[in-house]
Amino acid sequence: MKTIIKNGRIITAGADFIADILISGEVIQAIGKDLDDTVDHLIDASGLLVFPGGIDPHVHLEMPFMGTFSSDTYESGTKAALYGGTTTVIDFILQKQGNSLRSAFDEWSGRATGNAVGDYSFHMAVTDYNDSTRPEIREMIEEGITSFKTFMAYKGALMIDDRQMIGLMDEVKQQGGMVTVHATNGDMIDYLVQKHRSEGKLSPLYHYLSQPEVTEAEASERFADMTNYTGCPGYIVHLTCEGALNAVRNATRRNQRVFVETCLQYLLLDASLYEQDFDGAKWVMSPPLREKKDQATLWAGLNQGLVQVVGTDHCPFTWEQKLMGRDDFSKIPNGHPAIEHRMELLYSEGVHAGKISLNKYVEVTSTNAAKIFGMFPKKGTIGIGSDADLVLFDPNEQHTLSVQSHHMNTNYSAYEGWQVTGKVKRVLLRGKEVIRDNECLVQKGYGRFIKRERVNGIV
Repeated sequence: MKTIIKNGRIITAGADFIADILISGEVIQAIGKDLDDTVDHLIDASGLLVFPGGIDPHVHLEMPFMGTFSSDTYESGTKAALYGGTTTVIDFILQKQGNSLRSAFDEWSGRATGNAVGDYSFHMAVTDYNDSTRPEIREMIEEGITSFKTFMAYKGALMIDDRQMIGLMDEVKQQGGMVTVHATNGDMIDYLVQKHRSEGKLSPLYHYLSQPEVTEAEASERFADMTNYTGCPGYIVHLTCEGALNAVRNATRRNQRVFVETCLQYLLLDASLYEQDFDGAKWVMSPPLREKKDQATLWAGLNQGLVQVVGTDHCPFTWEQKLMGRDDFSKIPNGHPAIEHRMELLYSEGVHAGKISLNKYVEVTSTNAAKIFGMFPKKGTIGIGSDADLVLFDPNEQHTLSVQSHHMNTNYSAYEGWQVTGKVKRVLLRGKEVIRDNECLVQKGYGRFIKRERVNGIV
């Protein structure tokens, strides 16, 4: 099967030009002007931008959390991602305390295999690092899981202490992996949660007030210090605020590089949403939304190269699930739906609004994630020999986001009524057209597990 995409404006992290793309099977065979169009399938991309397929390295599908499960399955979540131009996601396996990494890998693989519509990989969240866990690090890396997430919060469930963190970093560095972190000070947050509850302050606003900026800034600084000491490559997930990014700036002064991901919501939304009585539960997530000054810091961080990736932390729940915390903010399931909207919203509010360039857009939605997490150049770029993961994008089409039109498995939208400029028109995954004019052309099981390469901390 050969496909040619004619006359598209090709955008990569480092290029911008009009050309044709010849696809043979699952990979790009040639890029050039006036390529021979005697092929099986011809797509006219005149007037459209052609991006590499988006990579969202931070999603939670069918995740057990707070007595329930996130509402998107591997089928619904990866399909929604494809509609939005994201062709590959990296989900989080959660080791149960007392259990092995292997048992967690088998459990999550069982959920994903044969069900995913788009391509996927895994991070391994290590919640119980000990002498039994240590040899499993190498096993997981040989399986293609090269990133290991840690939590500095959620004591008793997910959190590890600094002693375990240092031990994990030493082993992960030796085996060629990377440690990623949820960097918030869990002890301080737990204290504030209990303080507010004891005072009868139970609305969603107090979720925000229980996680002030200092809790994230302190933990980010501590994580940077530990990665500097061990020499292990480190990556901070969902960084939200000025104080935390300043911790990363401080690390650069000693010639250290810490990789940073922020998420769509922290660029676009702010903490004033928590003042809407219980409706604010739609945006209860951890870390919480921050202030306008933090949005300005994050946009600057993207352009300064301090923030390398924009993900979503997609962890959707239905409104009925959110109502579990109607009388107590600490019982509201944390997370919001965004996997489908990342590419379009970031284009509209970033590129169209003049805050980032087209090349920066591709860099932070695809290329950097591919490089950091060991998938480049198979994923994350438009190049000869790369997987033909491509998004054909109309930069001028205007549309409105709504629960009535999204494909995520939740009955509300965190971006209801948002006016967007820029629309995903067609999506190819490994050479096959999977989305065309708002229709999905493949079934569950088309998605493939992507085995990732060892990392070296250099991008």
